[in-house]
Amino acid sequence: MCGIAGFAGTERPGLLSRMVATLEHRGPDSAGHWESPQASLGMRRLAIVDPATGQQPVYNEDRSLVCVFNGEIYNHVELREQLIAQGHQFRTHHSDTETLVHLYEQYGLDFPNQLNGMFAIAIWDTRAERLILVRDRAGIKPLYIAEQPGRGLVFGSEPKALLAHPDVSSAPDFNALAHYFTLKNIPAPQSAFAAIGQVLPGELVVWEKGRLERKRWWTLRYSEDPQMEIEDAAAEIRRLLFDSVRLQMAMDVPFGAYLSGGVDSSTVVGIMAQLHDHPVRTYTLVYEDGSAGKSADQQFAREVAAMYGTDHHERLVTAAELPDAIDAVVASFDEPFSGVISTFFVTELISRDVKVALSGDGADELFASYRAHRLARPLAAWRRYRGSGQPVSNEEQALIAELRLSPEDLDGLIGRGGEAAVRMEQYLIDDRAKAALFSPKMRAEVTVSTEALTERQYAAAGTQDPLNRALFVDFNTLLPDQVLAFVDRLSMAHSVEVRPPFLDHRLIEFAATIPGHLKINQNGVKQLLKRAVRGIIPDAVIDRPKEGFLMPTSHWILEKLLPYARDRLAPQRLAAHGLFDPAYVAALLDDAQGVGGRRGDRLWNLLMFQLWWERYQG
Repeated sequence: MCGIAGFAGTERPGLLSRMVATLEHRGPDSAGHWESPQASLGMRRLAIVDPATGQQPVYNEDRSLVCVFNGEIYNHVELREQLIAQGHQFRTHHSDTETLVHLYEQYGLDFPNQLNGMFAIAIWDTRAERLILVRDRAGIKPLYIAEQPGRGLVFGSEPKALLAHPDVSSAPDFNALAHYFTLKNIPAPQSAFAAIGQVLPGELVVWEKGRLERKRWWTLRYSEDPQMEIEDAAAEIRRLLFDSVRLQMAMDVPFGAYLSGGVDSSTVVGIMAQLHDHPVRTYTLVYEDGSAGKSADQQFAREVAAMYGTDHHERLVTAAELPDAIDAVVASFDEPFSGVISTFFVTELISRDVKVALSGDGADELFASYRAHRLARPLAAWRRYRGSGQPVSNEEQALIAELRLSPEDLDGLIGRGGEAAVRMEQYLIDDRAKAALFSPKMRAEVTVSTEALTERQYAAAGTQDPLNRALFVDFNTLLPDQVLAFVDRLSMAHSVEVRPPFLDHRLIEFAATIPGHLKINQNGVKQLLKRAVRGIIPDAVIDRPKEGFLMPTSHWILEKLLPYARDRLAPQRLAAHGLFDPAYVAALLDDAQGVGGRRGDRLWNLLMFQLWWERYQG
């Protein structure tokens, strides 16, 4: 795990060191630099695999290729054996990074298809004078770029590294920011900064002779097998999970695991315990004044820890800690973000013991549990019924009953419009509500619609299965732009690498062959995954209601942290940018009529934006 940065273009003495220094938290163990008149590549290293000889940059035999890399290649042992058999010579003992330059030699721009891992890769080909940037399939590792047409390309693991380059402006992208107020994050390929973009998951970028080319080397494609039986699917999921955990536990440093007490993280811990000779270190967050669900997290996490004899640790978080931590959280992201920040606190605890932790991230986006997933099949059935009169099946009626939606409720949802319009109802606020929030100045700057952005995602789904269409959208947006983003930034803030076994590409691709009716049925959400892992973890954990690895920030901000929010969202502070209607914000703070629901989440959203603006634009 590392942080990488660099640029193609004219050599500028001292600049690479300044860019790389901004990423020290991602790699406190060492630094590496390579500079030439045409390109400069650098990195900070968190030594996980081959600590003794695996320093970066790495080179091929004649040093015509240079590589820096952030992430882990889990199949590097097999790749090394294949490459040696093909005549390649290695200088390191077992560095996963060194496989990359030899794979590029062997396969050219098709080399990423050989990889099982999480990665952001930069390779400079001195012969072709070509810079190659690659991001992993699911977008686990971040990669930002700033093109300077005709002059060069700047890249880095986080925006702060690019902003250290004097030619990269910090001016905001107002259209990207407009999406934030609905999504709680900035959607790739945009960033909060107009000059900076993101490499998409599964994308390869080539900068050569002043020209930039982008192509997707991998895309999630659904192709459901209508004959698939649930027992066969469950067995294959179980097999793939065990192999993924096995691969991801291979490292040269101590490791642990996040444990929320839910199905996903408990499954990972259960498999780790079966594959590991020593007690697994596990880590859980608990909260003061926690809700019943959050208290249950502690109970179930303790039950899993006891079942497998883990070395279990807990971290109590209080509302009083949040104001002091928020500045560090904002600095970790470099962009507005109002999603989950629990990872920041639990990883602070983890960092005292280990450098690596496995997590259950990605299971929701593969096997379905969110409200958008639970609604997908019932709404499709109701649209069909209202459109053609085709009856709703018994199973579909059971799904509707589980959601506790009346015919009037269903009519109201489909009356909003298509899938994207219904999805907007589940986001923080829709485009119309944003227009009421924004000042005339901001409305004049914004030319985009988040609903239209969402509609384009649905149009690209490539499947007619209602549930899998919803999963496709989340896999391509929510997962990389929010879930994996907060896991990466808030763990790396404490120099800890997180590995998500559910996002092994073999499991992702298999999940895309499973019909939606096997993932959610009348027995509840994630039924297929629960069947696959029953016996690995306690039945009580499998059958408990889903809570999620969350923090009660929206609750705290309405009570203990409301004075803090009032201060940060005071009219004189909002006037610094003039992007909001002050009366609208005041009404939200005062819980006045007419400003809609989800008040706590929306105040958290505005607060985090304001703190970002003051730090980066003020």
